[in-house]
Amino acid sequence: MSGKTAQDGGPRATSWAEVVRLRTLPAAVAPVILGSGAAAATGDLSGVRSLLAAGVALALQVGCNLANDYSDGVRGTDDERTGPPRLTASGQVAPRTVKLAAFGCFGLGALLGLGLLVLSGQWWLLVVGAAAIAAAWFYTGGSRPYGYAGLGELFVFIFFGLVATAGTTYVQADTVPGWLWPSACGIGLLACSLLMVNNLRDIDTDPDHGKMTLAVRLGERGARRAFSAMLYLPLLLGAVALVWARETGSASPADGGGHVSPLLTLVIALTVPFLLLPLVRRATAPVRAGARGRDLIGSLREAGLLELAYGIVFAAATVIITL
Repeated sequence: MSGKTAQDGGPRATSWAEVVRLRTLPAAVAPVILGSGAAAATGDLSGVRSLLAAGVALALQVGCNLANDYSDGVRGTDDERTGPPRLTASGQVAPRTVKLAAFGCFGLGALLGLGLLVLSGQWWLLVVGAAAIAAAWFYTGGSRPYGYAGLGELFVFIFFGLVATAGTTYVQADTVPGWLWPSACGIGLLACSLLMVNNLRDIDTDPDHGKMTLAVRLGERGARRAFSAMLYLPLLLGAVALVWARETGSASPADGGGHVSPLLTLVIALTVPFLLLPLVRRATAPVRAGARGRDLIGSLREAGLLELAYGIVFAAATVIITL
């Protein structure tokens, strides 16, 4: 195994909670909340299916984090990291144990997913589920991890944005309304922001291990700008989704888009993004100020909270304007 042990003076993880990266877990449940809000707006909300979808998302997120800990640890990528210490690199836990824990999470996600497919009858989604598990492992696993080629954000956008959001709606409503896609893109960008700031934190050490993340490819200045864009752009996309939903997404199409007036819809669409602006500013402040290393952990935490708030607020607003 590569990596310094605690006895060598290397990083030491204090608990499994650090390794599963609790700050990233909102990225798992936020798209499920947003997708469930869309299902509620169409009159097809299922509490059981929403909970199963959340379980699948959380299991895959934790599994991905553990797989990343294992793969980066055995490659030596985490030997000189500036973020929270990892189990594999610290030598506290055998690499095989971390790997088995990752696959255990993937297995749990698969079982919960099967339960969801039994209820929805959408068996073709087995292919999507298998692809999601493969994407979680090969981010840093395998002989040619795509995360080392700067493609991490692309896959996060697809699976933790579009697939998680639209999939949650689809297994409940058997359809995905067009107006959901802008906000699904928004939550995908927010998920990408977590990866971007995480890689910005390690931008100086990753290239030494052949890890050419998007942050590395953009350069420090470009990565900081990209992070800010990933937090501000979703506000506009969410507003577009709300206006679109009012026009075409009502559970009562005969009413021409719901009982909420177009003017009130516009007010809501403009107000909701402003409610989230304080969180955006708190998340971007350290990045804009030039923070480096561990000083960026606060931005990671705030971006995670922002994504969770985005899912909740825009889901609630969608239901309100389509009443």
